[in-house]
Amino acid sequence: MSPSNPEPMWGFTDFAENFSGRLAMLGFFLGFVTEVISGEGILAQILSLFSY
Repeated sequence: MSPSNPEPMWGFTDFAENFSGRLAMLGFFLGFVTEVISGEGILAQILSLFSY
């Protein structure tokens, strides 16, 4: 695209799709690391937030 007509930042653009995909990969990785450290699955971790 030309500088006078930049690609929009929001919506179904390549930037937005790449950004949300990278955030999803980061979330899965952090969930896996947390699961390994705590010994509980992701659902058990979520349910433990509501059982205090």
